[in-house]
Amino acid sequence: MNEQSSRAAAAPADQYLLTLSCPDKKGIVHAVSSYLFMTGCNIEDSQQFGDHDTGLFFMRVHFSAEAPITVDKLRASFAAIGDSFSMDWQIHRADEKMRIVLMVSKFGHCLNDLLFRARIGALPVEIAAVVSNHTDFAELVGSYNIPFHHIPVTKDTKSEAEARLLEIVREEDVELVVLARYMQVLSDDLCKRLSGRVINIHHSFLPSFKGAKPYHQAHARGVKLIGATAHYVTADLDEGPIIEQEVERVGHDVTPDQLVAVGRDVECQALARAVKWHAERRILLNGRRTVVFA
Repeated sequence: MNEQSSRAAAAPADQYLLTLSCPDKKGIVHAVSSYLFMTGCNIEDSQQFGDHDTGLFFMRVHFSAEAPITVDKLRASFAAIGDSFSMDWQIHRADEKMRIVLMVSKFGHCLNDLLFRARIGALPVEIAAVVSNHTDFAELVGSYNIPFHHIPVTKDTKSEAEARLLEIVREEDVELVVLARYMQVLSDDLCKRLSGRVINIHHSFLPSFKGAKPYHQAHARGVKLIGATAHYVTADLDEGPIIEQEVERVGHDVTPDQLVAVGRDVECQALARAVKWHAERRILLNGRRTVVFA
């Protein structure tokens, strides 16, 4: 074997992800695996779930292709199978970093956590911009060489602020918006436009302790578990499909300030996992719930 052939043989195969959901019926797995075999691809990992309650089938396949082939060609050749099973499906390169926008107000712990995780490669994302209705974290974001957009929001300017956000999403080719403690309620119209593309972190196990000072409310009730919930944003406030939840046990002797500190940690953990799973295309919507192939 010559040197050129040796280098070609050692070249890693291209990696891809196929995700799909459709009405559950016989033959779906066979059709997908047969397609990949006939296309010269190899299944690296496959997960599937049939929901008897909704009658839907969900699948995520990580596969490789040793022969050169483009995503567009894969999509074009898979379309017939998708149509035959009425699938909602996507194919993406596995090494493609998802472009995201982070939104924050005056609590920066989740923002700081996500910025750091992205920098060290713990999140498969590219942070295209940070948007805030305050300027508190402009310097922090600048230290990461990420564009910072200050978009003030008032009752009279809310529609203009959301229009500007949509411009950024379009201009930066953003797939996901992350509300990293962004303390503004998104309009129904924006929720619909970005359906399934906005993740929020809520400072409790939903729907408990809504409103102001949640940890003080929790302290007054003598809770023993501090929780956080990452969920998709819908027009129904804090009622979107839940992605991940995290808890930490606390004792009777903790103060409200100590609960806040514990809460910051669990919020960061739950949100980071939700963003990671979304970016790795492990989450499929199932009505008001999610299927998470973690």
